[in-house]
Amino acid sequence: MVQVNDLSRSLAAFDPISTLVVVVEMSKMSWLVSGVVPGVERQPLKKLEPDATALLRLIERWRIEAVRAGRPIRRVALAYEAGRDGFWLARWLIARGIESHVIHSASVAVSRERKRPKTDRLDAVMLMRVFLGWLRGERGHCGMVAIPTMEEEDARRPSRERESLVNERSRIVNRMKSALARLGIRGFKPHLRRAPERLACLRTAEGTGLPANIIEELRRDMARLALVREQISSIEKTRAERLERAPDTGPHAMVRLLSKVIGIGIETADMLVREILSRKLRDRRAVARYAGLTGSPDESGLKSREKGLAKAGNARARRGLIQLAWRFLMFQKDSALARWYRTRTEGPSGARKTTMIVALARKLLIALWRLVTTGEVPEGVELRPAA
Repeated sequence: MVQVNDLSRSLAAFDPISTLVVVVEMSKMSWLVSGVVPGVERQPLKKLEPDATALLRLIERWRIEAVRAGRPIRRVALAYEAGRDGFWLARWLIARGIESHVIHSASVAVSRERKRPKTDRLDAVMLMRVFLGWLRGERGHCGMVAIPTMEEEDARRPSRERESLVNERSRIVNRMKSALARLGIRGFKPHLRRAPERLACLRTAEGTGLPANIIEELRRDMARLALVREQISSIEKTRAERLERAPDTGPHAMVRLLSKVIGIGIETADMLVREILSRKLRDRRAVARYAGLTGSPDESGLKSREKGLAKAGNARARRGLIQLAWRFLMFQKDSALARWYRTRTEGPSGARKTTMIVALARKLLIALWRLVTTGEVPEGVELRPAA
């Protein structure tokens, strides 16, 4: 397998004499731009409105200053911290010939003082320090985030929107059940499609009908619920149509391959592929680390303990994998992974199931990653017959 750069250091040679280095500390109201200009002793710092064109003009101005100082610029390297602005600025600058990088926020080491000073100016200085170390090829300064294309970002939206709508559906149903429970009504299922017709027949614990305001509130909630259900159905229908139109192209082939595993549906397969499996990760350790399914050791002197999951990766993929691990035990009882889990949890001396399910989720993720990248089917895993 080809080794993929893990973005923990730059692999390109860094020439400080001909490289203009720029970092941008971004906020909602302004951008603070810091630069290291060859041939210029001062380290310029400029506050701009959030405007990419103004940033480009500033970079060109600093380039001209370097040329006037006798240092022609052959490379412009710019970095900013990952945040609410996403990746559009990096893509916009790359299209205009500027080498752009996005710094992983959690990879930057900060002072451990209880009340450390924090300003945009200090943050810009810190970003410049770690970015220069990264450009020199030194590990440990910071890590970069892989910049996705517009198509890759857009492909994740349906799964994420569906997850949000499913949570909204549960919230509406729970609110209606709570409103009815306050009146002593239990067992009524407000999520059923004929529930609005049955509201008039409900009786409270005191033998009276529902109050008028409660009925109106419930009808509005049921209307919202119907709309949410319709939107979820629309997302699922559109996704199925796209899979049918291009079943063997790119991530679609991965989704169809994963969905052949008994116990994995289209929704779970699509989420795993879009969130993690379609990424070019270096090895199995990087795969587990991206999902946040690695441990957090705490060792110093005589102390040696484990603080639990790192939870530093993709939370959506991590939640889905733990849910999938429980489901995997139901549908793939004879697989090697299920036997491994039962061996370690059965009996009076077995480990806690909630602890071992995380280990199973990690092993399952690596097995699925190998399945979609090399075609290696996990031992004992049953596949759906070809249609």
